[in-house]
Amino acid sequence: MHFILYSLIIMLIAVFCASSVPNNPKYVSAATELGTKIAHQGHTLVYGGSNLGTMGDVSGAALAAGGEVIGVIPSFFSDEIIHSQPVTKLLKVASMAARKEWMIHNCDAFIALPGGIGTLDEILEVMVANQLKLIKEKPIVIYNHDGFFDHLVQQIETMGQNGFFRSGKRPGLRMAGTIDELLHHCGA
Repeated sequence: MHFILYSLIIMLIAVFCASSVPNNPKYVSAATELGTKIAHQGHTLVYGGSNLGTMGDVSGAALAAGGEVIGVIPSFFSDEIIHSQPVTKLLKVASMAARKEWMIHNCDAFIALPGGIGTLDEILEVMVANQLKLIKEKPIVIYNHDGFFDHLVQQIETMGQNGFFRSGKRPGLRMAGTIDELLHHCGA
């Protein structure tokens, strides 16, 4: 008699996105779809702790789908903001840097949705940690909806072509055009 054992690996997936409401409603839809799919696959969503913008969309969708959501929020935000977060677990940290450090060391994969300077900062911080081997290399996947991240990827390619990566290749950064592709590249 043969038995097939299936092992379900639960991942902590960090999602970097905006606390602003985007002009393009497709970004809101993408955040909602991503949060729902992370929850349905049994993974835990980790995000920056805000209930505003696409951060609120991704976390709200994950919770509505019965998922686990960890918000990592700097303690300098007002108590009103901190206590208004709909999460299953809220971690208060000392600073934005401490938030990124916690996520980098505790999450298994990273997804970036279209966002602003904070999203860009988070993507680059994980890329640096991967390149310097401060962590075991972890997947970083960006949702390149309508070419949103084309210029970033082009700049990274230019850096590599000019010899600014010690390894001779750019740090592991993958692009995806669909939510399913995002999760596939994460190993989810």
